[in-house]
Amino acid sequence: MDMNRLVDDKNGLVSRRIFIEPDIYQLELERIFARCWLFLCHESQIPRPGDFFTTYMGEDPVLVIRDTAGQVRAFLNVCRHRGNRLCRADTGNTATFTCAYHGWTYRNDGRLSGVPYLKEAYHDELDRERWGLVPVAQLDDYKGLFFATFDREAPPLREYLGEAAWYLDSFFDRRQGGVEFVGGTHKWVMPCNWKFPAENFAGDGYHVSWSHLSAVRTGSGGDFRVKPDAQGRALSFGNGHSIMTVGPDMEADPPLPEVLAYEAQILPEMQERLGGRLRLGKPIAGTVFPNFSMLRPTSRTIRVWHPRGPDKTEVWAWVFVDKAAPPEVKKALRLAGARVFGPGGTFEQDDMDNWQGCTQTGLGVVARRYPLNYEMGLGLERFDEDLGALASDYRYSESNHRGFYRRWAQLMADA
Repeated sequence: MDMNRLVDDKNGLVSRRIFIEPDIYQLELERIFARCWLFLCHESQIPRPGDFFTTYMGEDPVLVIRDTAGQVRAFLNVCRHRGNRLCRADTGNTATFTCAYHGWTYRNDGRLSGVPYLKEAYHDELDRERWGLVPVAQLDDYKGLFFATFDREAPPLREYLGEAAWYLDSFFDRRQGGVEFVGGTHKWVMPCNWKFPAENFAGDGYHVSWSHLSAVRTGSGGDFRVKPDAQGRALSFGNGHSIMTVGPDMEADPPLPEVLAYEAQILPEMQERLGGRLRLGKPIAGTVFPNFSMLRPTSRTIRVWHPRGPDKTEVWAWVFVDKAAPPEVKKALRLAGARVFGPGGTFEQDDMDNWQGCTQTGLGVVARRYPLNYEMGLGLERFDEDLGALASDYRYSESNHRGFYRRWAQLMADA
């Protein structure tokens, strides 16, 4: 495949083939999801020894465990005998995992500890040290967010994040103690390609005043969403990571009295903790390439866009809150997350409909002959040293999208 024909970031053109063709999707699993750092879970989801959380890296099932000694580990959630899924539960606490097929048992540090009829069936010759669970190549956390990669040659996580790390701080490390997840996990499936929601959170401020106007008018979102913001920015950091910001004086929190009062109260603490960059703008949404997204206005939500084929995405969503926030603020944010960005939320339904339409029209043979237009703001970006990113004004730009697909094409072309 000629990636230059599929993604022409210099002219802002992207082929529709990359959203619908099975061969391209299979290559994505190999060259992107098996190589990039991917989000697994938050430390608040596995706080105690023995706690576990099951998730995916691409389409590979993964088991994240805080073992009996307190160390966090991550393995393929696959029994080494016949390859059955080992752990069927979403979360829990255990010292061992036993496969439902033949009863092979593994400790929560990944070692194979039990094999039925070891003497009779294997004549005591099975090397159990060799047949433990398959670990990820690298595992690390940043401010309580655990990421992993299957690529031993991948750069360290902190290097991979680059300048995007400070912007993660502005979401997840605003106060002492960081954040916690509340309200459990929301999961649903959308008939769309995973890249459409990932690029949307990366920097699509342009759609809001059209797609979400009715939701904004009902009080689900602030007025900042539907008017230009001269101090707003679209920021692209390299490696495909992007963030959107609003001006420092723009009110961009859920329009709830208890939340607005709380934000005003903690502002001096945040400014001292995060430094002068916070006075240049408020981060409101973003994507860590390839499929980890976050959003601050109207709710506090993070997303993982799990690929399930070229035309299907499984969404996993959580509401996060400052650990130090009072109970009434945590409750208000939890409810706002369900009402606005839950699977039946006022904003969420608009987005799902758009992404479905963008994917399904690409099934047409003739439609795929014509590229998609990502020209907005082309040539007007500039590197802003204070913000540490390639910056575009007003949040109305597709610079972040071009950066996302530039990185996509680089990885897809690199065998």
